[in-house]
Amino acid sequence: MLPRKHVLAALALTLLGGTAQAADEVVVYSSRIDELIKPVFDAYTAKTGVKVKFITDKEAPLMQRIKAEGQNATADLLLTVDAGNLWQAEQMGILQPIKSEVIDANIPKQYRASSHDWTGLSLRARTIAYSTERVKPEELSTYEALADKNWEGRLCLRTAKKVYNQSLTATLIETHGEKKTEEIIKGWVNNLSTDVFSDDTALLQAINAGQCDVGIVNTYYYGRLHKENPNLAVKLFWPNQADRGVHVNLSGIGLTKYAPHPEAATKLVEWMTGEEAQKIFAGVNQEFPANPKVAPSEEVAAWGTFKADTIPVEIAGKRQAEAIRLMDRAGWN
Repeated sequence: MLPRKHVLAALALTLLGGTAQAADEVVVYSSRIDELIKPVFDAYTAKTGVKVKFITDKEAPLMQRIKAEGQNATADLLLTVDAGNLWQAEQMGILQPIKSEVIDANIPKQYRASSHDWTGLSLRARTIAYSTERVKPEELSTYEALADKNWEGRLCLRTAKKVYNQSLTATLIETHGEKKTEEIIKGWVNNLSTDVFSDDTALLQAINAGQCDVGIVNTYYYGRLHKENPNLAVKLFWPNQADRGVHVNLSGIGLTKYAPHPEAATKLVEWMTGEEAQKIFAGVNQEFPANPKVAPSEEVAAWGTFKADTIPVEIAGKRQAEAIRLMDRAGWN
């Protein structure tokens, strides 16, 4: 039988070896589909040797899974879209702060949680799309102006149940207050040409087909459709350039509260906010890099430049409940 001190030494080496081996893998729960995240994770593994295992699902089931796992956590990171979803995860208590000077230097403050629980990775503008056959760009000006009488029977909207529209409404409340925002939303609902759509792609196709003349969409949906159909008779317009700017939201990532490998996970996030990863992550879905030092892809750059709203995106989460109630009162279903 080995002396006790040798047994203890062997046990210590085993434990250390197990920890080191485990840190060679980071687990990400992602609401983004495989094809949008695999390229960036593959690049990280090739660069560092650290494997990134990812599990994809809708954001709500993933957040509930993290909560249910508790201290027996599998996931190191939660990757999802929209500040509203990230805010929900933060409020559920399933995230912990990522304290990193690298991340703080790479990503502007307005695209990070003030708690440091999450950071943006890529940006998308939720902007106005219009028919190039029936609308002149000089007829357009602001989100608010889409409530005017001249757009009656000409507007298309996506369902209010989608977090993207809830976040836009939340920032309108932050800018105008509840009463004025409700007037704007009621104006939009009164101007609808048809029932709301389940997704932005269908909305863009409706504009192209003449079912409506204008709508509000996320930029990457336009990018995807335009890539499939370069003759698409729809273009993007950047509203509110004389005042608050275009509503911008993001995809982002947070460190889970009981992450098994917090240091390895933080290193991955630091890399994902850097130049190499930002080009891959934003480019694969035709989004804007969250790191302002990184230029967008040629396809995205071709849409033109714009002034973005400077409201911190976490406001979309803080005012989400208000926004949902207001949209319901205004008849946006």
